[in-house]
Amino acid sequence: MAFSGWSERALDFYEGLEADNSKTYWTEHKAVYDEQVLGPMSDLVEELAAEFGEPKIFRPYRDVRFSADKTPYKTHIGARLGPTGYLQLSADGLAAGNGLYHLEAAQLASYRAAVADDSTGEELAAIVAKLDSDGIEVRGTGTLKSAPRGYPADHPRIGLLRHKGLYAWQHWPVAPWLETAEAKDRIRSFLRTGVALSTWLRTHADKEA
Repeated sequence: MAFSGWSERALDFYEGLEADNSKTYWTEHKAVYDEQVLGPMSDLVEELAAEFGEPKIFRPYRDVRFSADKTPYKTHIGARLGPTGYLQLSADGLAAGNGLYHLEAAQLASYRAAVADDSTGEELAAIVAKLDSDGIEVRGTGTLKSAPRGYPADHPRIGLLRHKGLYAWQHWPVAPWLETAEAKDRIRSFLRTGVALSTWLRTHADKEA
């Protein structure tokens, strides 16, 4: 079935789950999740896969083994597209990311070396500045409070060097277009806009990709 957006029932489902994150609620509303949440997400990622890569929809269950919060269900549905794309739906609306959220040790070393290099580092800084001017937020993860070992605190790109992951992010609040195919157009446009960042990261950090 062609993707045609998420109905209001999908958002109502997550509002209810936020209020009652229990097995009872989940069981009683599982059909709504399957039909109004999971179904459209499956259609959407399949339609985007040819351009952005193999999709994977994440399980709705939380891993609570090491968490103080023992609520069993995620209050959003998330999906990956290829190695760098991500999207999610929740009661707050639609969101998408593009980049590498977590860099393993070897990736991180490659990333920092490329950021420190004047040629590749200035290229990344320009990409980030362009995304910012386009109204797209670029976020770092695992950011150190000080300079990483081996790099001077006054390095011109110290802000980028301190990150352990980097990705573009955009959030769209709930609006009528969410119930239409325009949601796919917005995701596609965002991922295309972020391709320079994801390409830089894949080239200079994800060496084995």
